[in-house]
Amino acid sequence: MRLRRTLLGMSQERLGNAIGLTFQQVQKYERGANRIGASRLFDLSRVLDVPVSFFFDDINPAVAASVAEGVPGLHEPAAAPYEPDPMMRRETLELVRAYYRVTDAQTRRRLFELVKAIANAGIVTADA
Repeated sequence: MRLRRTLLGMSQERLGNAIGLTFQQVQKYERGANRIGASRLFDLSRVLDVPVSFFFDDINPAVAASVAEGVPGLHEPAAAPYEPDPMMRRETLELVRAYYRVTDAQTRRRLFELVKAIANAGIVTADA
């Protein structure tokens, strides 16, 4: 939810207003402090202009299989330690936005190659 909202440049307050919630409730949903019901998920998908399935793209295959068998949640594996997705970080989103603001295609391509070279140099240095 946060990823899509941020990609659209939408504030928590604006999203909350669109679905009749306070920005604090949107924060709780984004942090996972509160569960999102089916009807609210539908409202969110409509406002964020994505199909409801968008919110299930990263679902654990074991969970999906147990739901398909009609036994949701009974045989779930232990939860893995939480590791934040780098694609959800504000820094990543700002970097992508800045990259696409570069209008010259050749400059943008050179920037892309430069970042790849720096990243590969860092990996080589770290392994050595």
